[in-house]
Amino acid sequence: MLESSRLAGIRAVALDVDGVLTDGGFYWGANGEEFKRFSFADVMGVSLARKAGLAFALISGEASPLVDRYAAKMGITAVHKGCKDKAAALSDFAAALQVPLKQVCFVGDDVNDLPAMRIAGLSAAPCGAHADVLGFVDIVMTHSGGNGAVRELLDAIVAAKNT
Repeated sequence: MLESSRLAGIRAVALDVDGVLTDGGFYWGANGEEFKRFSFADVMGVSLARKAGLAFALISGEASPLVDRYAAKMGITAVHKGCKDKAAALSDFAAALQVPLKQVCFVGDDVNDLPAMRIAGLSAAPCGAHADVLGFVDIVMTHSGGNGAVRELLDAIVAAKNT
């Protein structure tokens, strides 16, 4: 993981959804209903990090109502769905919080996340991310998306803040 001083300076975290909070798969039931698999470890990680003072946003290219449902479960009110310009959404999130971008972490997994990663103060990705993303980010988690990668990162940020 990264040096603790950089992690300790993070005040806000923006998360992509598919491939970060989910395993990136699309699942449909027999009647056409969509399913996504989320990790309760990530839910707990967000809860603990919020208690430690971190602010959160979900920034997703998908417009699925499941994004809203998951955001509500985690207590995240800053939700950008169907987002085609993730860098602009990240800038808006930071501005609304009055937090400099250098104190914001963006977590993504694919090439459409790179513009936001380039302007964030810290960038991270699950281990299964696209090769271009893995070659760019500051942190590659050992867990894959939907399997506790977010919890892994948030535990490191909170631990750095507590040292």
